[in-house]
Amino acid sequence: MRPKKIILCVDDNEQTLAIRTFLLETRGYRVLSAQRGSEALEIIAGIAPGSLDLLLCDLLMPQMDGNELIRRARELHPALPTLMVSGTVNSLDRGSNADVFLPKGASSPVELLERVRILVARKRGPKKAVQSQPAVELHITALAS
Repeated sequence: MRPKKIILCVDDNEQTLAIRTFLLETRGYRVLSAQRGSEALEIIAGIAPGSLDLLLCDLLMPQMDGNELIRRARELHPALPTLMVSGTVNSLDRGSNADVFLPKGASSPVELLERVRILVARKRGPKKAVQSQPAVELHITALAS
């Protein structure tokens, strides 16, 4: 059995956080939750790099907004994928630091789950180098011999 993917969910609205946590847990994810950015950073700092599979946060939160949270989280875990959601945004407030931004009212739970699935499947970071020679080089080498 594969270990569950771990998602850190951050939202200052307790009801929204509970609903999102329930939605993710019923799909097999392990969810850590926080209501403040500072609380989320404590969780991130206490977990080994690579152990956390996704940071899902709200844009507008008191004391520390989602963009600042993501910026600080990436200082601790540079490869951490991020998804930001917000219900009250205009084009200037968008989650510029997040890998994916979803407006709360305009995206369905199905779309949120699909974005989460994709982000968890492909963690950020360098891609593995392919170590094979092209067939053309092999052919030219054989002709030169």
